[in-house]
Amino acid sequence: MCWMSGTQTFSNNRLRSKKEGDPNALVTKKKVRFSSLSSCFCFGKASRVILHRDIALKIKYLNDKLTEIYEERKKYQFLLKELGVQPQQPQRPQTAPYVNMSEIFGREKEQDILITKLLGDSSEEEKRHLIIPIVGMGGIGKTTLTQLAYNDDRVKTHFHMRQWVCVSDPFDEIKIAKAISGDDAPNSNEWGEVLQSMSRSIQGKRFLLVLDDVWTNDPKKWEQLKVPLIQSGAKGSRILVTTRKLEVANMMRATRNMINLQELSDEYCLSIFNHMAFPDGDVQEFGDISKEIVKKCKGLPLAAKTLGSLMQNKTKMGEWKEVLNSKIWDLEKVEQEVFQPLFLSYYDLSPTIKSCLLYCAIFPKDHMFR
Repeated sequence: MCWMSGTQTFSNNRLRSKKEGDPNALVTKKKVRFSSLSSCFCFGKASRVILHRDIALKIKYLNDKLTEIYEERKKYQFLLKELGVQPQQPQRPQTAPYVNMSEIFGREKEQDILITKLLGDSSEEEKRHLIIPIVGMGGIGKTTLTQLAYNDDRVKTHFHMRQWVCVSDPFDEIKIAKAISGDDAPNSNEWGEVLQSMSRSIQGKRFLLVLDDVWTNDPKKWEQLKVPLIQSGAKGSRILVTTRKLEVANMMRATRNMINLQELSDEYCLSIFNHMAFPDGDVQEFGDISKEIVKKCKGLPLAAKTLGSLMQNKTKMGEWKEVLNSKIWDLEKVEQEVFQPLFLSYYDLSPTIKSCLLYCAIFPKDHMFR
């Protein structure tokens, strides 16, 4: 609008100067142009002032938003992480075939089913290399059940060779093959040489191979390990796999022989708890409150064992009531020994499912969805 007005004034003055023969026409032209541009400069300054004010308002909004985020971080105890740095995952526990029988309660039925599958009662099963997956959530007792079967006298007698491998994640086929080979494992990591060594170690033997804590459901990795195992071992060999993931059992095409391990009964959880909390077996005045605390375990043997060891040195009723009335995830020992291993299942989720889970986690327990 300013520029058009200046142009119009300039044109009228120029025409008037030409008609009157004004020798100072050029001067008039300059004066008019200077006047019009100065008004534009004023408008430009005003625009910059408005722009600066908008930027200031945006900065204030961002500062307020950052302050709000900071306050929420303190309120919910979020941890500050550097951009691009992956959060440290809980350490994956290493397992071995040894088991303390005095700390085992329950699972007799599951143990009998597993040993029956391992020994292969029917002649039809005896001809095959059976793969037996044990599937269940973390802390449910998959490894413990496997240890019970692995150390059973009937199993020891039946198999010419037993081997225990803690697989965990990632699925390292060279490491597994070398573990099966034992002392005969080569120093080289060349896959062909490692496979030959593994094949020689089980050649013609009826073996029991335990692959504990398997996460990877990559069929390529599994097939290149499975084929030489089946070709070299004697009939009746067994591969026992523990995993949290049903996808692993599906990938191995072994769901027909799968054992889906469920929660332990409150009765057996109480036995585990009392064994840990009262080494001398004297429950006395804490018997009733023990039953209430055990209900917090929700059938998870690891939780019962952890809570029992937590209560071992607590001799006052007030200390027991404090644990009973607290949220189980607020107890430091439970968080470290129970929930840290469970976080492994969270880290194994896809990013999409993680986001969904975190969204649902913001709602309080027993929240009514509408």
